[in-house]
Amino acid sequence: MKYSFRQLEVFLAAAHFQNITRAAESLAMSQSAASSALKELESQFDIQLFDRVGKRLQLNELGRLYRPKAESLLAQAAELEQAFSKHSEVGALKVGATLTIGNYLAVGVMAKYMNTPTRPKVSLEVANTSSIARRVQDFELDIGLIEGELQSQELEVIPWREDELTVFCAPTHPLAQKKTLTDKDLREAVWIMREQGSGTRQSFERGMHGLLPDLNILLELEHTEAIKRAVEANLGIGCLSKVVLADAFKRESLVPLSVPAHRRFDRQFYFILHKQKYRSAGIARWISLCKELQPAGTGPL
Repeated sequence: MKYSFRQLEVFLAAAHFQNITRAAESLAMSQSAASSALKELESQFDIQLFDRVGKRLQLNELGRLYRPKAESLLAQAAELEQAFSKHSEVGALKVGATLTIGNYLAVGVMAKYMNTPTRPKVSLEVANTSSIARRVQDFELDIGLIEGELQSQELEVIPWREDELTVFCAPTHPLAQKKTLTDKDLREAVWIMREQGSGTRQSFERGMHGLLPDLNILLELEHTEAIKRAVEANLGIGCLSKVVLADAFKRESLVPLSVPAHRRFDRQFYFILHKQKYRSAGIARWISLCKELQPAGTGPL
């Protein structure tokens, strides 16, 4: 072959950092060695993979075309190396998850994934849907688990499991005594909500169509536990996933509220992968473990 895996590693690191010095540091190489490797790769095939703007490297159209192919090739090589070393085929995994999934579902999957003789490592990044999607698109994460709807030409979006948001309040809140809330109740209530741009907020706003301009939103918080504490303190009512609220409902520190039948808060959780990402044994195992999770309220995860 005219190219080496090391040259491909330099190419991918340079694409990630957009700077040859930082790329070299990430690969424990000297700056000159990394620069030479990249120049040799380009000169061997008479191509240019980057546009040079000062010290910054910007992937050009050709570089963007070859990046996923190089990612896939190196992933397969790493898996083959594991097999040659007589290790488990299930290796280290980089996972991204949105807040609800990351805090209430993914940790349990991690425990099962890592509970093998070779103890494969899992790194978990928790962020919003757009951030997870961007990092999967840039091959910085192997797989993403999201709760928001997503449209992307580069990502494969695979339905995982159904979920539903629930409106809730403290047991001492006046609305706790109502059998079913009306739209008037929802409009007059004080709300403690997730922030704009979150998957939970997206699903809430879809279910509350027609009422959004009139809602009295007191607080917008990024963390579900903070929302639960605020609602427990009777600052207002909230709307979160059943997954998040299951334990609080069992303890009766929070109670569910029944909303009008035309207010639907069902939604879907998804797996996202780059369409050109190599589907390793680890990714297959992770997806399998996720699908084994029981729905909220049916027992332990």
